[in-house]
Amino acid sequence: MARDRAALKEAYVGKMRAEVALLEERGVRFAGNAFSSVTLAKGEPEPDGSAPFSGMDGRALRDALMALGYAPEDWSAFLTCDGTGLPLGEDLFLQTVVTLDPATLILCDEQAADLARNVFAADLVELADFEAAMLAPGALALVRGIRMMNLGGFADALGDNRAKQTMWRRLKMLPPLGEPY
Repeated sequence: MARDRAALKEAYVGKMRAEVALLEERGVRFAGNAFSSVTLAKGEPEPDGSAPFSGMDGRALRDALMALGYAPEDWSAFLTCDGTGLPLGEDLFLQTVVTLDPATLILCDEQAADLARNVFAADLVELADFEAAMLAPGALALVRGIRMMNLGGFADALGDNRAKQTMWRRLKMLPPLGEPY
């Protein structure tokens, strides 16, 4: 029985590795744990070309997630642009979200939010709350079973105490979800 579970776990890990590798071949840049409940997305690569969310904004977001009760390893991230800075296509963005299958998608800047608006337009127009339907900064939207929030420029907010407080208020709306059973 334990052997069957170990084999099943290895199959899941192998499947995820293969899917992520295919997306990376197509230009998606990832960071974090692909089996996480929360995924961060942004359109701006790190200035020095390092891994996504390895800069000050990534550290601040991971610290905020831990303060909210997420485990330190419970996050994944991807850039909504490729290594050359060109935006991912809508199909590639959707495939990335579907592959990671997060419970919560945090859109850290307008580039990521714009892509999400385009990809999920048909779902967003069905929402009763106009702010959520527009993925306005700070509005919480539930789309295809995923909680989505556009933070509205997280990296830019780090230099301003008032803007940081706004970001913290928004993030507090996204605590970890309870067990599904």
